[in-house]
This record gives sequence, structure tokens and C-alpha cells, in this order.
Amino acid sequence: MQFELKTISFESIPEALAKVERYRLLNEPVLAESICLDILAIVPDHQQALISLLLARTDQFLANVNANSAHEVLGLIKGDYERAYYQGIIWERTGSARLRQGGPGAGASAYHALREAMDHYEQAMNLAPPGNDDAILRWNTCARMIMQNPELHPLPEADAQAWMRDEAGSRIADA
Repeated sequence: MQFELKTISFESIPEALAKVERYRLLNEPVLAESICLDILAIVPDHQQALISLLLARTDQFLANVNANSAHEVLGLIKGDYERAYYQGIIWERTGSARLRQGGPGAGASAYHALREAMDHYEQAMNLAPPGNDDAILRWNTCARMIMQNPELHPLPEADAQAWMRDEAGSRIADA
């Protein structure tokens, strides 16, 4: 069944963005995503809505949401720092989802996703404006996750390359 979606007013965007944050805090990422799509329907390049959409989609990784949906949004985000930082977020949340889901190979998969996140955070660190240490905070979080979870370990080098190819078919991280 198809419906014609109703359009929100331009003037309602600030309140709609506040609702997005509220729904994300309430662990309702599907509602947050829907509101972002309503905003983007009238202002397609609204950067705050795009970033919130990317985050709402990464909030759904534990529900086996495909990471391609977050990567698609990443391509619309402006700024080298922002793209590197949010690419790191996608990989970090992929690793966290793998760790929480568990199962065969989850430790190695989570490890490699977290290391990929750390690489992107390092790129973001080099591009960050003075006083913005967000990428450092995220890098440290990934490092602590790896250090505090002995089940997180790298695959041998040859297997690590296979992991990157196999990850393209994953339901969580089609990167």
C-alpha cells in the first residue's frame, strides 16, 4: 500500500531536529530516521538532518540494519573532517554490534571493524579544528574496547584481507 507523504513546513525544522534528538535518546531510531527524511524532503542537503539520519541508521545496527544505508548518507555530508569522523562512527558501531551479537568469528570481525574506525578517527584528528578532540575521544573508546575484551583479536593477515572482502556481503557492515 502506498501513501502520499505529507510535507512539513520549513519553519518547523528546528523543532523537528529537536524531536530527532529526543527520539534517538529514547532509543527510537526508526522514528528519528523518519523525521530526518521529512526534513530532507524539503531541504535535501540539510547537514544536521543528514548527520542525524546517519546516526539514526547506525543506532539500528543491532537490529541487523545494513550499513550501506549509513554509507549512502555519508556521501552527502560536506567536509573532509566530517566525512572521516562519521566514517569512523559507522565502523565503530559496526564493531560494537558485532561484539554484542557474538557468535563464530564475532571477535575478529569486531576487532577489524574497530581498527577501521580508529584509522578514520586518525584521519579526522589531522583535519579537526583546534579544540575539537571528538575524534581522539572516539579513538580512545575503540582502543579501550579492544584492550578490555580479550575475545577481540585480529585475524592472520591473509584472513584479514578476506574479512574486508566478505564484509561487503554482511547485513551489518556492507562497507
